[in-house]
Amino acid sequence: MAALKRKRGSRGAGAKKAKKVKFVENGEKQETPTEQTSVVSVPPPVSMGKWKNKERVLIFSSRGIDFRTRHLMQDLRTMMPHSKADTKMDRKDKLFVVNEVCEIKNCNKCLFFEAKKKQDLYMWISNVPHGPSAKFLVQNVHTLAELKMTGNCLKGSRPLLSFDPAFDKEPHYALLKELFTQIFATPQYHPKSQPFVDHVFTFTITDNRIWFRNYQIIEEDASLVEIGPRFVLNLIKIFQGSFGGPTLYENPHFQSPNMYRRIARLSMAAKQKEKQMVKEMQLEKRKEVKEMPPSDVAEDVFATPAEEKQVEVEVEAPAPVRKKKLKLMELKMKTRLKRKGLR
Repeated sequence: MAALKRKRGSRGAGAKKAKKVKFVENGEKQETPTEQTSVVSVPPPVSMGKWKNKERVLIFSSRGIDFRTRHLMQDLRTMMPHSKADTKMDRKDKLFVVNEVCEIKNCNKCLFFEAKKKQDLYMWISNVPHGPSAKFLVQNVHTLAELKMTGNCLKGSRPLLSFDPAFDKEPHYALLKELFTQIFATPQYHPKSQPFVDHVFTFTITDNRIWFRNYQIIEEDASLVEIGPRFVLNLIKIFQGSFGGPTLYENPHFQSPNMYRRIARLSMAAKQKEKQMVKEMQLEKRKEVKEMPPSDVAEDVFATPAEEKQVEVEVEAPAPVRKKKLKLMELKMKTRLKRKGLR
């Protein structure tokens, strides 16, 4: 046993010592290496600035949304690294509860999706807790997973925001532009963001609606390829407070989905009534008695009288008709004569 212990101890004494490695950033003074210490230089981080713009956006929804809205929310969260998520809010809760949820989550901006009748989707954009806030009707939603979107971008990269020149012409659009800038722009030097710019968020005003598109910037020729998601925002109202308060602006061109569906039903009913009236008129025309037209005086002008034929009266009685048996007997006699060659 003593011999074994000695062998083990000799192996441990003869083993090589582990090298000490010292990491030094570029720009700092390197100390003199002692006791076989190797110095490895580490490049400095790409973003040397400080994260000053502490914008945090809470993205969540109410209960009753469909699968397309759920995918849209997930796409917005992946595109916005400064966003946070939360559980769905109950329908019975009032909208003022959202301000408390944002305060708990330490968020100063909010994107809230509200579903009604399992077919209408509304989106609230708010600056918590003092406002202003805006309510939109979301239409024509297309997500990132659809086959039409062929572009791609780096996750967490910062976007460029492109606004239509019409945003600067009217005051309510200028207010919405500031809200969109604060919500969708990724803060510089954010911990979850990447220091690259490779896609563009475009906001275009057409047909009194705001059209949102997301494009990839291709480096070769600086062309744009759509990534997604895409949706259309139909402005309803702008409020002074967060999720309520005095109304600053109301869209006169907005038509609620209920009114739109009612007009569509009335137009269909009018078409059916028109078809029924046409059928009734056709039946009445068929039932009417057709009156004979009055006789024309000049109808018989070119009519020429035909020659009168004399009627022949037969005095003698007609010859009696032979019976069938006599005819059959004559036919048999004729055939016999033909066979014998006498006829």
